Amino acid sequence: MRLTSNSIEHGKPIPARHAFMEIGEPVKPAGNVTPHLAWTEVPSATKSFAIAVIDTDVPSKPDDVNVEGREVRRDLPRVEFVHWLMANIPAECRELGEGACGEGIVPRGKGNGKLKDDLVAPPGAVQGINDYTGWFKGDAEMEGHYHGYDGPCPPWNDTLVHHYHFHVYALDVEAVELENGFSLAEFRDVIKGHVIDEAVLTGTYSLNPKVKA
Repeated sequence: MRLTSNSIEHGKPIPARHAFMEIGEPVKPAGNVTPHLAWTEVPSATKSFAIAVIDTDVPSKPDDVNVEGREVRRDLPRVEFVHWLMANIPAECRELGEGACGEGIVPRGKGNGKLKDDLVAPPGAVQGINDYTGWFKGDAEMEGHYHGYDGPCPPWNDTLVHHYHFHVYALDVEAVELENGFSLAEFRDVIKGHVIDEAVLTGTYSLNPKVKA
């Protein structure tokens, strides 16, 4: 299977249009538009698709994150951060247009518990929560359930370029047992044993002017 995009070039920096924040003083809100994705060379046995977008370069300790006068070291162990989860995409769907699943930053999260007009998806598809749900916990203005896509926002003082992996999975079942608001662990559990092919597109991003993405 092959995954391409008119929005993101594999191995290259993700445009700010598709990020949560962009470089400012030190950062400012960006477009947060879901990127265009298209998948081809699909196995004939495919009955549905699933999508996961994950940053694999998130600092494992928050001590220095976005702290003036300090830097997040390159050698700090890194963990995952979920930016988008979607499942039960119909087999006939082979493309998502730019902005098809939302755009802009929505305080408290797109959907916030259920799908709304700001979170369009193919008929029958379900969206998981992304890790901004946990990131904004305790923030009076932003706390909520962040469903669907929210783009890159690495620490502005991180010395490491972040990599964002867009995964599209071809599954041998028409639907998996997930409801809107599922987690990455639940996603991985239900697709296990049903993935017949996978395609990956990777983009980079940094909010540190000293770092070349």
